[in-house]
Formats: sequence, C-alpha cells, structure tokens
Amino acid sequence: MPKRSEEMLTDVWTSLLLVWITCVPYTSMTPIISQSKSLQTGSTALLRGLVEGQRILSRAKRGWVWNQMFVLEEFSGPDPILVGRLHTDLDVGSTPIKYVLAGEGAGTIFAINEITGDIHAMKRLDREEKAEYTLTAQVTNRDTDQPLEPPSEFIIKVQDINDNPPQFVEGPYRASVPEMSQVGTSVTRVTATDADDPVYGNSAKLVYSILEGQPYFSIDPNTAIIKIALHGMDREMREEYLVVIQAKDMGGHMGGLSGTTTVTVTLTDVNDNPPKFSKSLYEFVIPEELGIGKPGGKVKANDRDIGENAKSTYNIIDGDEKDVFEITTDAQTQEGILRLKKPLNFETKKSYTLKVEAANIRFDPNSGVPFKDTATVKIAVEDSDEPPVFSKPTFVLQVDENAPINTVIGTVTARDPDVTGSLVRYFIDRHTDLERQFNINVDDGKITLAKPLDRETDMWHNITVTATEIRNHSQISRAIVAIRVLDINDNAPEFATEYEAFLCENGKPGQVIQTVSAVDKDDPIQGHYFEYRLLPEMLNNPNFTIKNNGDNSISVLAKHDTFRRQKQEMYFLPIIVTDNGNPPMSSTNTLTIRVCGCSREGIVQSCNVEAYVLPIGLSMGALIAILACIILLLVIVVLFVTLRRHKNKPLIIKDDEDVRENIIRYDDEGGGEEDTEAFDIATLQNPDGINGYLPRKDIKPDLQFMPRQSALNAIVFKCFLKMIVLIPHYRCMISFYISVLICVRFCATGYK
Repeated sequence: MPKRSEEMLTDVWTSLLLVWITCVPYTSMTPIISQSKSLQTGSTALLRGLVEGQRILSRAKRGWVWNQMFVLEEFSGPDPILVGRLHTDLDVGSTPIKYVLAGEGAGTIFAINEITGDIHAMKRLDREEKAEYTLTAQVTNRDTDQPLEPPSEFIIKVQDINDNPPQFVEGPYRASVPEMSQVGTSVTRVTATDADDPVYGNSAKLVYSILEGQPYFSIDPNTAIIKIALHGMDREMREEYLVVIQAKDMGGHMGGLSGTTTVTVTLTDVNDNPPKFSKSLYEFVIPEELGIGKPGGKVKANDRDIGENAKSTYNIIDGDEKDVFEITTDAQTQEGILRLKKPLNFETKKSYTLKVEAANIRFDPNSGVPFKDTATVKIAVEDSDEPPVFSKPTFVLQVDENAPINTVIGTVTARDPDVTGSLVRYFIDRHTDLERQFNINVDDGKITLAKPLDRETDMWHNITVTATEIRNHSQISRAIVAIRVLDINDNAPEFATEYEAFLCENGKPGQVIQTVSAVDKDDPIQGHYFEYRLLPEMLNNPNFTIKNNGDNSISVLAKHDTFRRQKQEMYFLPIIVTDNGNPPMSSTNTLTIRVCGCSREGIVQSCNVEAYVLPIGLSMGALIAILACIILLLVIVVLFVTLRRHKNKPLIIKDDEDVRENIIRYDDEGGGEEDTEAFDIATLQNPDGINGYLPRKDIKPDLQFMPRQSALNAIVFKCFLKMIVLIPHYRCMISFYISVLICVRFCATGYK
C-alpha cells in the first residue's frame, strides 16, 4: 500500500511539472505583447492629438491585454497561486488607476492586486466541483472611483489532474447464463465512470480486466462485456461463480487509478439429465379389500435437474392385467402413486407384475438422449376376511294386496367369498320396517308376509336385508329389497266430490242440471270404466233422467219445467256406479238437487222458500236500516201511548187532605163573572201546554205544531226515502211502506 501511494504522488508531481513547463513560456510572453500593444495604442492616440491640435471628444478604445487564464486544480502551495495579470494602456504611471474584479468567486476564491492587476487563487480548487469561472474586470480612478473604461468579461478555467478513481455505480452485479453454454457466450456488461475530464489527457480513459473468476470467464477491456471462457460448465457440479472486475484509468498505464466491483454469475438449469429410479424393483403387498381409487404403493424417479426440467410423469407400459391398476403423479413430491382401478380377489389372482416408466415432461427431442427410465413393480394380494356377497345388489319382489299372513313373497341369497366359505344368516333391518310387516328366515333368506298390505295405502315397501357370517359377526353385507304391492279390485267407485245441483224454476225440459264423474282407489291395468244407472225403483222417475257422456261421466237432465219451491224445495236422486273390475264393485251415491229462483239469464238468486217473499241478496246495511226503522216505529208507538195516558190524568189535586192543607183565607170579595172571563179554565187545568202541545227539542220546528197525522206521515215518508236508497227491490219496499202506514194509522186512531 505505501508503494502504491508513492506511485500516485510521483504521478501528481510529474503532471504538475509538465503543466508548468507548458505554461511558463506562454506567461513570459504576455508582458512583451502587452507592452507592444500598449505602445502602439499610445502612439496612435498621441499622433491624432498633434494633427488635430485640439482635444477630440470620442469613445476611448479599450486597451485590455490578456489571454484565457488557467489554474491547476488541487494546488496546495504555501502561498496563493498566481493565475494571471491584467493590464491596460491607460496605466502609464501618471494616472492613478485601480483594478477592480467582480463575478464568480471574486474576493473569496480569486483576489486582484488593485495596482498591478495580478490575480491570485486564494483557495484550493476542484474541477469536478466547478470547471470554470466567469469574472469581470474594470479600471477605475483610484481617487474618485469613477470608471475609466467599460467592464470586460474573462474566464478562468480549472485544469484537470487525475485525482478521481473509476467507480462502478450500478455494482455489485448479478447475472445468469444457461449451463453448458458455448465459449464466448455473453453473460453481462459492466460500466464504470470516472469524474476526471475526459477531454484533457487520459485521466478518464478506462481499461477493464478480471482479477478473480478465471478461467471460467473473460472480459473485453474496452466494452466491459463478460463472456464464457470455459466449455462444459455444468450447473449440477457448480451453480454460482463470483467474478471480480477492475477498471483502471490513464489507459491502464502505470500511475493510473482503479476501481473494482463483483459480478455473481448463476448457471441456470437446462434439461440435460434424465429421471432415474432409485431401484429397479419395487415390491408391495396390498390387501384384497382395498377400495377403488385407494393408493397401494409409491415409486419415485430422481432427476438432478430442477424446476420444470425435473418434473416427470409415470405410466404403466407393461404387465399382466394392466387395467387393474393405474399410476398417477404427485405434483408436490414428484412420486408415482399406484392406485386400484378394479377390486382385488385373492381367490382369483394372488399377484401382479407391472413395468412402470418415468419420463420428463419437457425434453429436447433432437438431443437423442432418452429422458426416461423404467422399473419393475411386483404386487402380492393379501387374503382378507370378506363379508358375504349378495347375488344381486337390489331385489324386486311382488305380492298381492290383502294376501294372507305368512305368504312367501320371495327369497334373497348371499355367500361368503372366502376360501373357507362360512355359513350366512339373514336379518331384516327393522329401521326400514318399523311396522314389522315382513319376516325373513335366518337360514334360507325367504321373506314372508307378517301383516296384510293395502295397495291404496302404500304401493311400494323398501326394506334392507343384512347377511352376516356365522364365524365373524362383524362381516356384514346389506341389500335393498323393494316389494311392490299388486292391486286387486277391492274398492267401489264413488262420486268424485259431494255434488249439490241447483234447478231453476223457469228451466226448460232436457236442461243439464249437473255433470257427475266418479273415482276409484284401485288401479287396474286396463284402466277405469264406470257404468252409471238409477235405482230400479227410480227408473220411471218423472222428474229426472241421466245421459252417459262417454268419458266416465254422466249428465243429469230435467224432464219438465213445472218445478216450484212452494211445492217441493229439494229432490234426492240415488245413482249406482259400477266399475269393470273382477269382481265388479259398485256403490250407491245420492245427488241432492235444490229448486231455486233464477233470473231470466238463468242465474240462481234464491233457493229458500222464505226468500220468496223477501228477495235474497240483501246486504247487512240494508237489514240494519230495516231494523232501525222498525225500532223507530216502536218508539213512536210508545210515545203516543205515553202521551195519551198523560192527557187523561187531571192536573188538579183531588186529594182531600192535600186540599185542606192548601186552603188560604182572605177577606177580598170576588169579581164574579168578570173574574171567570179573565182566565182560561182549560189553560189552568192543563198548565203544561196549549192544547196539549209542548215545544220539543227532539222534533224539528216545522213539525212541532203540525197536526198529529201530518207529522207522523212526514216521519214515515222520510223513513221511506231512506228505504229507497238501501232496498233496491221495489216489491219489498212497497209492502214494507204499506205495513208502516197501517201501523201508524192504528196508533193514531188509538190516540184519538
């Protein structure tokens, strides 16, 4: 490391020496040029003044003499470094002038001698921070500070030295390349940057090289592209490599600065390895009661590749009875799982031999390498104690309804499939025969009837029969027995519903009164056919007859049109219905026929005798109104009777005791006839009112002093108007009004 520092220090001083040698001749010539230009300018101005003989007022020509100035970066001497000198042709020694510096860094970084115009750098400069400075110089009068010439700009450039090493900004790097790639295959590209000036010298010229990672990789010194340098790089042998890259400036020459980075190169997998079984022979023992689809064993072929390249699929390519087994692939473990496709039977076949193949899912068919492997699988079937086996999984039996008890319905059979062949016993699962309608013989499996059956209640009975080995009661099998109950003709037909027919009084002869149909709970194979007829004693019925409609229904017809409710309100017509079963069954059903009053359109209005006086169909409001009128009439009658009794009572007290107690003695003499004519005796006898009439609050004023008969007629008339609104039938309304008038007349006569 010390040696490295000495080399860098030597390079810096060498560069400084070269810069100084280059700049000294240029700087030494500046006063000469400045002086010649100053003399020339002064001679011209002097000549013009002599010829014209007077002062010429004109713009003075600027006489600045300089070149572009340079200063070396990172210079750190004991004294400020001289950058350059400013000079003007006005500076002849007699004029008090002053040089003024302004602009970037004036007074802080750069300072100027006001008298001589020398510019010095006061601080250490870094080109990478700022490469140039723009300043303004001006000459003023030292005494008055008045400008003698306009200001002028100039630039001070900072010259670069090699003080920045290369840097890999994006490092460290990671890259990948397929395994077994050819030599020269590009892996990745790295990039380094140098902060030094790329224009001046070789400070920023970089050269790349590999410090670590050989002989596997190489790098182009100019483009920095990393490439494969070794043939046959296998990922299964080594997957990852660490490469160290160096970038050096100064074109790689001695004294240049350098920087390093790392590149981690990963070899990606390619399918270059076939699957391989861990052993060539697999042996399994599978019990014969193993269920369909259950796993019986596992095989696995290993693949050195990874990811999709390591995935394999398994197949049975050879063997005896290949359709008994199948093999599937577990996506997680990449194992081949052997499953059962058909039931095993130790008594039929005791062992199987299969040939299994494992092959890659992804492979290159042009590679010529077989990406597969095979293995042999031997399977031994283990004998198990199997439950009994029914001859059929489902039995269908038949029995006639109403068959006698202990009738044999059918037989179920089961056997023990084992070599020993145990005896079997049969039972009925009573959970499926809760009413215990059937029995079974435990030895031979005969099913008998325990209770009579009715097809109209249950047509089918499903029971479960179990078969159990005598040696091992845990070995149980079940079978479903479906028992169908066959129909016999044991139900007579009957009306489909409770019919109630209505016959209009004004009906016509031959009019259809009612259409009647029948139903039968039995279900004959040939279907139902019903025969209808009247009772023998009703064959000559003068009122009604029946007609067959041809669709197992009949129509009841009226024979005449003289039906009247007053004569007979209801008729009963017995009808016999017979089916076509064997033996035939029949029943007598009665049709009720009511005689009703109908409208002209044949709409039934009333079927009661009482309704002949009052039409049917009155609403509740109408009935309430009628009742209210009747109550009102009763109140009027009671009122009349009360008034009559009140009129007949004398108002003079006739009790002797009362008279004596009320005698008043006075000595005045009466007026005779004059006193009699001065008072109305009738008024004194009836002090409650004149002529028996008193004003009443419950009677309107216009009715209070009307004659009694007129007032009653008015009240009845108003009640009549209300009845017109509520009662739409005129006949009833007129009858009700007449009855009310008769009642009122009677009351009035009694009052008089």
